[in-house]
Amino acid sequence: MSFEVRHLQKKFGDKQAVEDLSFELKNPGVYALLGTNGAGKSTSIRMMLGILARDHGEVLFNGENFDTHKVNVGYLAEERGLYPKYPIMDQLLYFASLKGLSTDTAMERIKYWGKRLEVTEYLFPDRKKGKKFKPTLADQLSKGNQQKIQLMAALISDPEFLILDEPLSGLDPVNAELFKSVIHEEIDKQKYIIMSSHQMPVIEEFCEDITILTRGKAVVHGNLNEIKKSYGRVNLFVKCDEDISDTIKTLGIKVVNDTPAGIQLKVRDEAEAGHLLRQLTEANKTIVRFELREPSLHEIFIESVGKGADDDEPIETADAMEVVVGE
Repeated sequence: MSFEVRHLQKKFGDKQAVEDLSFELKNPGVYALLGTNGAGKSTSIRMMLGILARDHGEVLFNGENFDTHKVNVGYLAEERGLYPKYPIMDQLLYFASLKGLSTDTAMERIKYWGKRLEVTEYLFPDRKKGKKFKPTLADQLSKGNQQKIQLMAALISDPEFLILDEPLSGLDPVNAELFKSVIHEEIDKQKYIIMSSHQMPVIEEFCEDITILTRGKAVVHGNLNEIKKSYGRVNLFVKCDEDISDTIKTLGIKVVNDTPAGIQLKVRDEAEAGHLLRQLTEANKTIVRFELREPSLHEIFIESVGKGADDDEPIETADAMEVVVGE
């Protein structure tokens, strides 16, 4: 089985929202669609689902037209999609009925997911004696708990194909970890998953293959590890007890960021990094940290699409390769 998008295109008036998007998810796992706001991610997802008509292209699952009436699909949209003034239990039962689930099966799964996502108290509130029972309405929940209910609606049919559009948006760190654990469980169940997110560490945690969109066009495409390797190990982080700015300046190495925690550099190749290391060693500098690594997804993203207004700080990631650490 495989999921394949071929030459997807969409235009709104004179604006090309999506231009010739193609990618393939050959096996169960997670494929990432990345891009700035307005890059075409959500438009692409809606065309895949048939919510939005496409101008050109096709979407295939197991070699046949991807039809949500034939394939069990769960969709967590970026926008909140609950009816604010209706009880959340009624909404979940309604969504389950649309997927063909019996009331008994739906209730069994609602109980499971209510406990798993820690929202049982809103779904099955205590009925106090002498007081009229009032079911919980969607607009009585916090944004995070509304997101949990929407995830429940996406998972209630036990879909074989899952689309998650900004699944961790607006979640606090505790609930973000809870959502990630659920996503890991779905991966372990051999689900096909398309994920869109602005959170690069989340993508690096889950996704092997990615497409980065800008202005509707794919500018980076393929296996994330291979993409990183193609850039080479040119990101260097150095921390010494002494001032080493003169040495760096003399060697003509580009300084990306200079902070009290250390200096982030961009070298031409590993040989240049090795030359700097020798210079520091010969000068008897106390090297606390000397770390050469491939670029993070964050850095690849910034280089590919330009620096975003809300994401402008260089970061470090856990995939760094330490060359030497001194004490």
